[in-house]
Amino acid sequence: MTDVKGKVAFITGGGSGVGLGQAEVFGKAGAKIAIADIRDDHLDSAVKELGEKGVEATPVKLDITDRDAYARAADDVEGKLGPVQLLFNTAGVSIFGALQQATPEDWEWQIDVNVYGVINGVQTFLPRMLKCGDDCHIVNTASMSAFVALPGTGIYCTTKMAVRGFTECLAMDLKDTAVKVSMLCPGAVDSNIHEAVKTRPAHLQNTGYYGEDPTVMAHLKKVIEVGMKPARLAEYVLQGVEKDELYILPYPEFRKTLEDIHARVMAALAKPEDDPEYEKRVSHGVPGGGGD
Repeated sequence: MTDVKGKVAFITGGGSGVGLGQAEVFGKAGAKIAIADIRDDHLDSAVKELGEKGVEATPVKLDITDRDAYARAADDVEGKLGPVQLLFNTAGVSIFGALQQATPEDWEWQIDVNVYGVINGVQTFLPRMLKCGDDCHIVNTASMSAFVALPGTGIYCTTKMAVRGFTECLAMDLKDTAVKVSMLCPGAVDSNIHEAVKTRPAHLQNTGYYGEDPTVMAHLKKVIEVGMKPARLAEYVLQGVEKDELYILPYPEFRKTLEDIHARVMAALAKPEDDPEYEKRVSHGVPGGGGD
């Protein structure tokens, strides 16, 4: 997609943080913006902030785990702005701690938002995009946790690795269509994700970690406040969309870590000369065969 001007963009989590940065940058580039968020206060403040920066935004109250509500939101936005050609599955939540402390509710909450929320966005808008035939683009926000596992991030990391696999497969399935796909993998971002627990549903409150603890949230904010500003991150996203890039990875500080991970994987991977059945599998077209 060489030009986003005039395109309709639907951005989940658009009321703050990464999503709000995307709304600002793509709005200034000429896209028509709809921001979806579960928090009314974030929607109100975002519309005001964007307006002050010259970007008009249509607010949409949405719980991305609710498929029926998602369909209604899509109908509403299309009725106001036209068919959606840019979908940003940006909303996400996090909570951290050792896996042995996790409750089923800790798992369900993050999987519902971080995985099913992305799937729901694609399931809602992709059929509409394919039907309209326009050049369209889907951006799924994962994380560097889609590549890098760290202690205490087990549930979050699981969800983001799932988004990676989903996005890579989606890009393959859509390669001959007018719908392109990107995966954004942020590292530290100066956002409000430290407040994610405030949106946790009442029926999923049972946790092995922490709740709305001001001390914990203040600590988490201190960790991420040195991160990239959301609008700066969104500039990388705009470039990635314009160039139809699958991977949007704007954090060079992860280069050494990823090189080490891939080196360990390659060192562990069997070599063709050590497997007498290798040629047989390759000759029968087994997926993955043919290279070393």
